[in-house]
Amino acid sequence: MRKETLENIASDLRAGYSVNLSVEDFPCFSREAAIEDPRTSPEALARISEALTAEDACVFERAARAVEEGGVAWIGFKVVDNAFAAVSNIDNDVTKSYGAIGSADGFDLVFFCNDAKEVVAARDCSARDLFQMKDVTRGPSMHNDQFEGLTWVSVPLFDPMKVWLLGASDVAVETAALARHVGFEVEVVDDDASFLNEARFPSCTRTLVSSFDDLGSMKASSSDCVCVLTRGHMHDPEGCVWATAQGVQYVGMMGCKGKNDRVRDLCMDAGMTEEQWESVKRPIGLKFGAKTPAELAISIVAELVDVRYRQRYGQEARKKHDASLW
Repeated sequence: MRKETLENIASDLRAGYSVNLSVEDFPCFSREAAIEDPRTSPEALARISEALTAEDACVFERAARAVEEGGVAWIGFKVVDNAFAAVSNIDNDVTKSYGAIGSADGFDLVFFCNDAKEVVAARDCSARDLFQMKDVTRGPSMHNDQFEGLTWVSVPLFDPMKVWLLGASDVAVETAALARHVGFEVEVVDDDASFLNEARFPSCTRTLVSSFDDLGSMKASSSDCVCVLTRGHMHDPEGCVWATAQGVQYVGMMGCKGKNDRVRDLCMDAGMTEEQWESVKRPIGLKFGAKTPAELAISIVAELVDVRYRQRYGQEARKKHDASLW
């Protein structure tokens, strides 16, 4: 989400102009999203846009500041499909009580929320609404259908973490699909177009190189993760050398100890330091007996989720979150 887009929306609202929020900026209302839930359609976004007033400008102003600060935050939407049910919903027997008041009103709402549970909205919210607005930081939109008459959706104000998959192997195919599903941006690199194609890697950036020796022409960010998953492990050394030289926050390589010892020797011959070699997670992924490509992808992406969690949240925030689970 661009800061300028949010500032322009806020400025237009302050000036009394009507605004049209776009599906490109708020994809939670795309046609694809509407397949899963018809309430979250482009028409719903148009309805919400039409109802926005100058009072809602504070939401977009706070969101713009969060983008500038690089914070972990979201713009969320309360989408009402049955006003009577929304204001009449009651507690269930499992979760804690949120009082006698259902949703604060039977109208759509746009709001800001961040990982510190700061909420900004134009109208007062009931305790039950606040519970669901704060849960946006867990999904987004965790428990979005817990109560009748409304649903909750959101878009992040921060960029997704990027994962490089070096090699278009079968494990990479499964890893790409799962990583995309949980919100990572994925780029796959290989030297064979017959393996690196849209059918195997839909919705991913695909980079075809003439040789893995050409990796040096590419640049990764320090916040990226790299998974070395080359076909038959043929180009694991080149992948490890490139990834560690980029200074990314995580490098993982698949393979057994015997193979990895040989990779180490080749990496050392290529100028890699012992410290760089020790920074490579091997074998890649969490250990729970994964063997098939799909199982290995689960272990790899689970580890990537943990890396992302530790990057986004400080030790105190993680401690508080972990304590709430027990």
